[in-house]
Amino acid sequence: MHALIRKSAGAVAYVRANSQFIHISTTSTAPSIKQTGLYGYHHLKTAKGFQRFVDDAIDRSEELVKYIAGMPSSPQIIRAMDEISDTVCSVIDSAELCRHTHPDREFVDEASKASLRVNEFLHYLNTNHCIYKAVIKAEKDSNSLTHEAQRAARFLRMDLEKGGIHLCSEKLDRANELSIDIIQLCREYNENIIADPGHVDIFPASKIPKKLHHLVSPIYRNLPGASKGSWGSRDSVKEKGFRLVTESSTLQGFLQCAPDAGVRKEAYIQGNSVPHANLEVLDKLIATRHEFAQLMGYKSYAEFALHSTMAASPDVVMSFLLEMSKVVRPKADQEFEAIQDFKKKSSGDPSGELEPWDEAYFTWLMKSAAYKLDSSVIGSYFPLRQCIEGLKVLVESLFGVTFHGVPLGLGESWHPDVMKIVLHHPTEGDLGYLYLDLKSRKGKHPICAHFAIRGGRRVSETEYQLPVVALVCNFSGSSLAPVRLNHSEVETLFHEFGHALHSLLSRTEYQHFSGTRVVLDFAETPSNLFESYAWDYRVLKTFAKHYSTGDIIPKELVESLVGAKKMFAATELQRQIFYALVDQTLFGEQPATGRDTIAIVADLKRQHTSWTHVDGTHWHTRFSHLTNYGAGYYSYLYAKCFATTTWQRMCHENPLSLDTGLALRTKFLQHGGAKDPADILNDLVGSGIVRSCNGGIIPDITSLCKEMKLL
Repeated sequence: MHALIRKSAGAVAYVRANSQFIHISTTSTAPSIKQTGLYGYHHLKTAKGFQRFVDDAIDRSEELVKYIAGMPSSPQIIRAMDEISDTVCSVIDSAELCRHTHPDREFVDEASKASLRVNEFLHYLNTNHCIYKAVIKAEKDSNSLTHEAQRAARFLRMDLEKGGIHLCSEKLDRANELSIDIIQLCREYNENIIADPGHVDIFPASKIPKKLHHLVSPIYRNLPGASKGSWGSRDSVKEKGFRLVTESSTLQGFLQCAPDAGVRKEAYIQGNSVPHANLEVLDKLIATRHEFAQLMGYKSYAEFALHSTMAASPDVVMSFLLEMSKVVRPKADQEFEAIQDFKKKSSGDPSGELEPWDEAYFTWLMKSAAYKLDSSVIGSYFPLRQCIEGLKVLVESLFGVTFHGVPLGLGESWHPDVMKIVLHHPTEGDLGYLYLDLKSRKGKHPICAHFAIRGGRRVSETEYQLPVVALVCNFSGSSLAPVRLNHSEVETLFHEFGHALHSLLSRTEYQHFSGTRVVLDFAETPSNLFESYAWDYRVLKTFAKHYSTGDIIPKELVESLVGAKKMFAATELQRQIFYALVDQTLFGEQPATGRDTIAIVADLKRQHTSWTHVDGTHWHTRFSHLTNYGAGYYSYLYAKCFATTTWQRMCHENPLSLDTGLALRTKFLQHGGAKDPADILNDLVGSGIVRSCNGGIIPDITSLCKEMKLL
């Protein structure tokens, strides 16, 4: 996102003129339960309402720009700037959620148009020198600002400069062109992933066991020598087979359970060779980002993206990743050898080599054999309604707040599956609202994500704008077959709920810092921390109950799940390190001539994993993190280290206690991005959770290494 807009939601609030609060008379568009438009915005009663939504946001922002140009007091400048960001975010974030989830194509199309219009308006804001001068004035006038306002002024100035406002007019025009190109390329890249998931046709049908039929669709082909006009039944002239659409999650489930090695190979190669069009799109994206970064005075896009993060530079990130790669390699190699030996013994072929398409299949067999795991038995304890109950248990136990459904207004929802939840504190009142859209359906983006719709912020001495977020997943099921989650899906649900809690429990003065609006390499820490709750029996026994008997999940089953998780933990960590190295390398310094991304990825895989690269494949062309986390994928590993240390020091002894929750809320979640993340971490768990490295900050890896027995 550009300059003024960092990454969250918005709404408009209007308060009295005294102190630092501003009054410019206009009509509020803040969501409330009484409104009947999409997400509670009255503009969005129809798809065309997005047009008015944009018009009003632009009108309001222009009023505020005029106000700022008059050079009011520094606190009022920051407050007005935050309202501009809040107003524009209300459109951008609503449009993004709509584009990913709404079943009505007209809504999706209008949301896309709205997003493009607002992004074009952002270029006007980002090139407005009155705004820039006012922000610089406020930053220099630090004595009249609170600590959070000082931080806001500094970040606003840096964000504006990221858009190129400090450049000469010629360079600024080019920067704006490149910014628009980057947005369009990212969108094209992600749309290609949806449009071209790939497929493989498998004949005969006997190659696919019955337990995989839910992942495939039946197809038929003419038998050799058969005529379309032949008499007799279809079966006498046609051969039945199955078509597997190789979308990522479907492919993973298929590879895990497909016993035919040839079928696995075919599916793996096809699934990791689409969309082919993204090879060219990615080349253009890399070149465009690189030109943009150099225009800003940086050697690479990675350097541009990281200069305001905890890491501060690509050198620090690469140092961290190479250290992690070296530490994990011995155990990852041991795990590889164990899988290879198992394959040789189970296949009866002592010379059989272990291939990438074998990993999911044989690791699942090994886990099942060691821990007697049965996916149908596991799923029976995690019906979706009980998992939602688990989220309720978390917030009630940790934070002393209630978590209950509230009625949706007419037109507020986008699908009958959507639920609306309010978090309510007995003394503080309502804390925020959460939409749950958890089931898969045709046309829905295959994503599990947290979407901010509106950020929290203080709008007067007595009024706080409550955050509104959506938690979106794609769990399979229907009204006829209730949704039951496998345990990895439970972990995903808790991960995304960690993001949601970060948004819902933050209480920042400015929405610019609300919830997940933090520096890139701190954003995934709450979500990774709450994953740990999905593995702790003391937590699981409070909600994981058999769908028919109501029996609590056996402790032995949870211990087996934990044991299975640990079996190939080094392999999975090595994969994440590899992904981060790919991301960092692709957006690092560029040679004078173009580079072959397939060759780069293949070389990094050979250097930093125990597995071979399959010639002709290019899995990175559907690695969407290259667009929304460009040069920032390492942040997941930062978060894993921070979360592991926090869990071990803060949560493990009594994960559901109010004391634990109080510390997490007051020392961590409530600050959003308004406080330096290193200070938050040190205040939360004490010293030793972070380390200084060449002018940047990296996580201490000791807790993670101990947990994974890497040292």
